[in-house]
Amino acid sequence: MSNTENVWAVVPAAGIGSRMLADRPKQYLTLDNKPVLQHTLERLAAHPQIKGIVLALADDDPWWSEIDFNPDCELLFAKGGKERADSVLNALYALAEHTDDDPWVMVHDAARPCLRQQDIDRMLETLLTHQVGGILGIPVNDTVKRADADNQILETVDRHGLWRAATPQMFRLGILKKALETASKQGLTVTDEASAIELAGWQPMMVEGHQDNIKITVPQDLALASLYMQQQAEQS
Repeated sequence: MSNTENVWAVVPAAGIGSRMLADRPKQYLTLDNKPVLQHTLERLAAHPQIKGIVLALADDDPWWSEIDFNPDCELLFAKGGKERADSVLNALYALAEHTDDDPWVMVHDAARPCLRQQDIDRMLETLLTHQVGGILGIPVNDTVKRADADNQILETVDRHGLWRAATPQMFRLGILKKALETASKQGLTVTDEASAIELAGWQPMMVEGHQDNIKITVPQDLALASLYMQQQAEQS
């Protein structure tokens, strides 16, 4: 398996981001004069080993047409689903119709615009020869507590071996499609791709990424993402 193997990116972008309390989904909010989604797509398209991007959009999305994105790589579109896993699966179906082989696929959150090229490099270096694939993540450094429904602390959790899962999450098209299909048929809710792979009996690998690969979730995250992007630009 060649380390110059091309990889496809899949970006599920059909969510509504209700926690932002905004007039549009969080991926379309403005960050440094561009929509968050545009930053995310540009980061992916800029990597030389990303052959193309499959973007899953909601049927009634009125905001995509406002984005100025003309990448050098291929760009395919898929129908967004009710849940994230549905959007990813639809994107994989679109990709399967477009290619005859079984490429590696990197699924990345639409609202993670600070992804570093070095983190993509590290994933490729680590996973292109891996049997299953893996995900980008951050080791847990904080003390972790488990609480009950009334927020009363039940216990302190041993953080050894605990990670915060992030994206991209990278697996072969075939294995990921089958794992998501199986989870859907069994009525299982999976919040990320690795969960589906794990349910199928496989063991994905953790790849350590940078702390600044944050997901835009609440309003103050936009200011933090702007700061991180400024710092990244100064470091490059």
